[in-house]
Parts: sequence; C-alpha cells; structure tokens
Amino acid sequence: MNDTQSQSALRPDTENQVLDAVQWAISEQTPIEIRGHGSKQDIGRPMQVADCLDLSSLSGITLYEPEELVLSAKAGTGLDEIESLLAQNNQELQFEPMDYRPLLGRQDCGRGTIGGVLATNLSGPRRIKSGAARDHILGIRAVTGRGDIIKSGGRVVKNVTGYDLSRGLSGSWGTLAAFTEVTFKVLPCAETQASLIVSGLNDADAADIMARSMGSDAEVSSAAHLPESVRGRFIEGELPRGSATVLRIEGFGPSVDYRLGKLKQSFGEIAPCTRLDPQASVQLWREIRDVEPFCDGTSRPVWRVSVAPGVGHMLVAALRLQTGVDAFYDWQGGLVWLRMEADAEAELVRSAIRALGGGHATLIRTDGTTRNMVPVFEPQNAALSALSNRLKQQFDPGYILNPARMSTDL
Repeated sequence: MNDTQSQSALRPDTENQVLDAVQWAISEQTPIEIRGHGSKQDIGRPMQVADCLDLSSLSGITLYEPEELVLSAKAGTGLDEIESLLAQNNQELQFEPMDYRPLLGRQDCGRGTIGGVLATNLSGPRRIKSGAARDHILGIRAVTGRGDIIKSGGRVVKNVTGYDLSRGLSGSWGTLAAFTEVTFKVLPCAETQASLIVSGLNDADAADIMARSMGSDAEVSSAAHLPESVRGRFIEGELPRGSATVLRIEGFGPSVDYRLGKLKQSFGEIAPCTRLDPQASVQLWREIRDVEPFCDGTSRPVWRVSVAPGVGHMLVAALRLQTGVDAFYDWQGGLVWLRMEADAEAELVRSAIRALGGGHATLIRTDGTTRNMVPVFEPQNAALSALSNRLKQQFDPGYILNPARMSTDL
C-alpha cells in the first residue's frame, strides 16, 4: 500500500502547472502517482513512488449550460459539488457513478473528482440502460506521459467519425494521461421512480424474471437480485422476507404507475410482489450501487465480476461448491459482487469465469499484501495486451504515470 505520509505532493491548480509537473517527472525519470481525493486509491497494484500529483486543487466548473445539457469542469472538481449543482436544475449524471469509499473504508476523504470518474469509467445500476461514464463524455483536455497537452472532442452533443480519444482514455486509471478538464453530457432527472420487489425467488429464477422484465415494454431502468443472505442488510432490513428481485421504473408518475402495474400483473402469480415508493426506492438503489452489504469495515476480499447476465448465478453456484462466498447481482445479473470469506481465491474465481464463457473480474478490496501477490485487474489475452502496450508507448513511454497500477505481471 502506498505510504502517503512519505510522499512529496505536487498540487497544481492550473493546466500549465500540471504540464510542468509531468515534464519535470519525465526529465528526472521519476514516476508519479496521480490522485484526486484518493477515494479509489486502494484499488489496483500498490505504487512504489516518491511523488504524488495531487489534482484536487485543479478545481472549478468552467461551463454549465442547463438548456444545452452540457457541463465542463476542471478534473479535480469534487463529484459532490457537480451533483449538487445539477440537482438545482433537476439534472443528473445519468450513469449514477458509484461511491467506493464505504466499501474501501475511505470515509476520511472526498467522494471523488470528476476526472477520477472518467479515469475509472464509473457507473451504477442504470448502466444497462444508460451506459457508463465513457458513454456520456463529450470532450477532454489532458497531459500525457510524454509531457504534451492533448484535446479531444468538444462541448456539442453530436456524432463524429474517427478515433474517439475521450472514450479511449476512460478506464485507464491514470496510466496514460492526467485529465485536466472534462465535458459531460447531462440529462434531466426522472420525475419519479418506484421499484417492484419480487420476493422469494432462487438465483436462477430471479435471472429469468430479470431477463423477462428487461425484454418487456415496461422500460425497466435497473434490475438486481438480492439473495436472502444479503437482503436484510439493505434499507435497514425493511425489505420483505426472503430474497428480493428488484426492478426499477422511472419517468412520469402515471407512466410509472402503469408500467409497474403491468410488471406486477405479469409476475404476481409467480411470487409475492411489493411496491417500493420513491424515497425507499432511491435509498435502495443507492445502497445497491455502493455495495452496502459488504461495507463491513473489514478487508475480506470483494470482487467485482462482469459476465453475461444469464450465467452470473451459475458462477456463484460453482464457487460455493469450493469455497465460502457471499454474493448479490446487479445489471440484470451481469454484475456480480462477491465477498470471499477467507482468501482472495483469484485463480479459483477467474477459472470459474473462463468455464462459463469468459468475463472480467477485478479485485476491489483486499489487504495490502494480497494486492502485491495477485493480479487485481483482469489479465489480458495476447491481442489486448499488445494493444495496451502500444497505447502505453504512445501516451507514456517512460512509465511515468501511475506505474504498475494496472499491471497483471507478478
């Protein structure tokens, strides 16, 4: 784990100062860690670096045009500040970026920066309908590991041809460039929402119900399944007894009522159905987003696994034959949150994923020793690895930025 107390922090508050800092690091051949609020600092391989490029002072909203659905901000601007401003105009980042702090025990820092949102390609339960951060980005400014300022995209919502650099750098976890300014598309908030709880289903039947709901004309915006083992840890144990398969409906009030009623009519003969009204629904989906059941203040390993929605429950069943694991499902079953009861079991998890046709597993929480011993991010096949290496050579050939954070070499 990074020894932040012994690091020397560089705190630029302009893009030119970011450029100066990176060019200094290149000239001195000194790798640096890029950090915003540090809310996701414990994800990835520990970085043994003496200097930190702290972008939290590179802050401020530079453009907000509610009528044009566009917002630009310096990369170090806090996510809470941006969401507060959007809420004043009944708008939002529709991909509802999750907050990793409770899961990682990092409540001592800010929720995160808007640059960090794009760098990690954050998303929430609405991803199956609205996508992730990369699907809402319009433009960026950034400083590469070559010591160059780059600009991509702009402030207009339109389709373009050619290589989309903004999306290409999303999810790179600061290993290719340091964002200095980002421009996002924002959208109006739904007038209201409600959730239908289908109770008592096993994991396989829940997968079928979620698939049917997403394929219906009810326009379900989120679908999750909370097995009995975790159900009581949501919204203060107020969910009905048994497992809970949760379907979220958003929009205008009469439309929400009609569509939720159709779902209840479809599934009511299969299992008991209960409606969660807006306040409870908002709280529940926030807790699903932030992995509330596993925010237990421990370092027990937590995996974030992305697979085909129809096989998520098969993955959990296969793992339970070999080790202790707790789990729940988001994204119609395609996102599986796993908490291992003992070791990280990296090879066991990844071999089970391969046996079911492939997927992607990231070890989100573990102790510092394990982070050095297992690949935290999914190892790439030969073709993807070659592409990643070419990108690294183009953007950061000296391995100056966040060195080894995403490395899967042991």
